[in-house]
Amino acid sequence: MRQLRSLSGLIDFDCAARWGSFKLAAQELHKTPAAVSQQVKQLEEMLGFALFIRHPRHVTLTLKGQELGISVGRMLGELRAKVGALQRGDEEAILRISTTHSFAIKWLVPRMHRFTKLYPELDIKLDSNDAQVNLEDDSIDVAVRYGPVSDGDPALLFRERLIAVYSPDLLMPGQAELTLADLPKFPLLYETSTESWLQLLKVNKALKGKYDFSRGFSHWGVLAQAAVAGQGIALVAYGIAFQDILKGSLRQINCRSPDFGRGYRFLVNSRKESMPKVQRFRAWLVAEMTDMRRILEQGVQDGAKT
Repeated sequence: MRQLRSLSGLIDFDCAARWGSFKLAAQELHKTPAAVSQQVKQLEEMLGFALFIRHPRHVTLTLKGQELGISVGRMLGELRAKVGALQRGDEEAILRISTTHSFAIKWLVPRMHRFTKLYPELDIKLDSNDAQVNLEDDSIDVAVRYGPVSDGDPALLFRERLIAVYSPDLLMPGQAELTLADLPKFPLLYETSTESWLQLLKVNKALKGKYDFSRGFSHWGVLAQAAVAGQGIALVAYGIAFQDILKGSLRQINCRSPDFGRGYRFLVNSRKESMPKVQRFRAWLVAEMTDMRRILEQGVQDGAKT
């Protein structure tokens, strides 16, 4: 396997790939078309495979060229952004956050104005993406990720709790609330699997009954929105439903919750952990989630009294 021993031809390759022309790439790079062609040819020889198919008046990428072009374009874009930030001296002024779609839409974005009010000098770049991220990539400062959690983990922000919620629109005239006894009357909405619903029914000694598990969703955020729309009763993570509960768009059924070992962790680029922007965002997140946990625990205590 041949190793890439020089990066000198990657800029020429990226430029030619974008333009589909050595001539136009040469104009952008202030070189001759022959010089660009030679750099690309040397890169192809080093790699051991063709990057372009040469036509009389233009070039097109091979399949391998297309794949490499995506990676090189992303790499050069990140490099240019980093150099630009260093040249402008604004690395401390931009906070780059990566988090999941559901957490971004249902938790972070609705309250982000409170953080920006505290720190208006920060430029927020929010990337909502469920894919794994490379925390050592300088395009990301911090990430909030959902998954298995354990007590004592210094990265732990909030251990989730599953709750059954419904739209007030499901209430009949004169009906004050829905209870576990009402579950068979409505579709039971779930995320990915019905297993958590079965666990909730078990801990509440309500397994006997005919239940409609006909509507599943791939994301917590979509599940919560379906509940707000009155499509049924949803078993959803408390943090995702929190804002809708506060607004009155969702109500919580008073019942016991099953054990749930998942939650949110705060991850940070190791080179940026001590930066003030990161420390401020971490402290704000902890304070917000502490308030949410207090409201959750108060609700649990009130439910235990009834």
